[in-house]
Amino acid sequence: MEDRILSQHMLIKFKEHMTEEEKSPVTIEKYLRDINRFRDFACGRKVEKNLVAEYKKLLNRQGYTTRSVNSMLASLNCFLKFAGWNNCTVKNIRLQKQAYCPEEKELTKAEYMRLLEAADKKEQLQLVMKTICSTGIRISELKYFTVEAVAAGQIVVYCKNKVRTIFVPQKLKKLLLAYTKKQGITGGCIFVTKGGKPLDRSNIWAQMKKLCTKAKVNPAKVFPHNLRKLFAKIFYNIEKDIAKLADILGHSSIETTRIYIMTSGAEHRRKIEKMGLLA
Repeated sequence: MEDRILSQHMLIKFKEHMTEEEKSPVTIEKYLRDINRFRDFACGRKVEKNLVAEYKKLLNRQGYTTRSVNSMLASLNCFLKFAGWNNCTVKNIRLQKQAYCPEEKELTKAEYMRLLEAADKKEQLQLVMKTICSTGIRISELKYFTVEAVAAGQIVVYCKNKVRTIFVPQKLKKLLLAYTKKQGITGGCIFVTKGGKPLDRSNIWAQMKKLCTKAKVNPAKVFPHNLRKLFAKIFYNIEKDIAKLADILGHSSIETTRIYIMTSGAEHRRKIEKMGLLA
């Protein structure tokens, strides 16, 4: 590693390191993709601080969002530290915190209900959406919804080196057990493909997109993670307890949870108008 040339062998070692650290397959894939992008840019050149800084400027010029650039730099910095090249790391681009989320990306409760109605003939998809939105789970955590766990009324989730328990609402429990009985699922994972494998993000994402026209919802708002965010906003509006919400969502930092509960621009404007500071 001393010649500071980013080789395939180093990437293999880094992948092994991330696996030992129990990073998720999705995270490992993302890190390697980001590092390979830099490797293509470096094109065999010695890795030095000025080269990494030059790469950072290139990403800016290529039109990536600030969040995307910072995400790619985080992957690269992690690798550089692993390689022992700490003096080559670069700082993230400073990003001013937003006071509200873009309206075009916020899924409302009314839109969610229209999506459920549009999925009335797709029982599995409808139940998947109800499960995510009523519990706040990550899409990757659907696999923990087994017949046995749902019958017990609580799901034990293992994610990012943490264990947390998710309580299943009684109404959801009845719906899921009725579904398993109807489908002849006597044990194990409830949400599976025709081949018997657990549903993944791509399966659900594609099916949800097909509901947009019928539900009259902007496709840009329709993806599984937005159901988790809708749960977060509704829970916070009722409880006003961000620490408890962070625990439920499995967040290590409350700052992450704050992003989930941002109000929309429209709501932000309504609050400003109600202040009554103009005659």
